[in-house]
Amino acid sequence: MGFKTDYARVHGSGAAGEGSHHWWSQRVTSVALIPLTLLFIFPFGRALGGGHEAFVATYSNLWHALVAVLFIIATFSHLQQGLQTVIEDYVPNKTQRTAALLANTLLCWAVGVAGVLSVATVLFSA
Repeated sequence: MGFKTDYARVHGSGAAGEGSHHWWSQRVTSVALIPLTLLFIFPFGRALGGGHEAFVATYSNLWHALVAVLFIIATFSHLQQGLQTVIEDYVPNKTQRTAALLANTLLCWAVGVAGVLSVATVLFSA
C-alpha cells in the first residue's frame, strides 16, 4: 500500500465541514453577547427592586424587549453549543452521550423559548 501522510490518512473522514459551522456559530454568538449583555444588564438592573411594575414598564418598551429576546436567543444558543462540545468530548459511552446531547438541546430550547415567551407576554400585554 505504501506510505501515507497524516493528511492522506484522515482526508475524507469527519463531520464533512459541520465542525467549522459549529466553531463559527460559537464565535458569532460569543461576540454578539458582548454588546447584548451590556444592553440587557442596564435596564434589567434599573428594574431590580422596583417590583413587577418596574419590569412591566421596562419590557413593554419595544427596544428593551427586542434586546432581551436577542440576548436570550444568543445566550441559550451559545450555551447549547458549548455544552454540546463538552458532552461530545468527555462522555465516552455512545448511549449516554446521545441522551445527554438530547437533554442538552431540549433543555436549552425549553428555557430559551420560555424566556422569549415571557418577554413577549410583557410586551404585548402592556
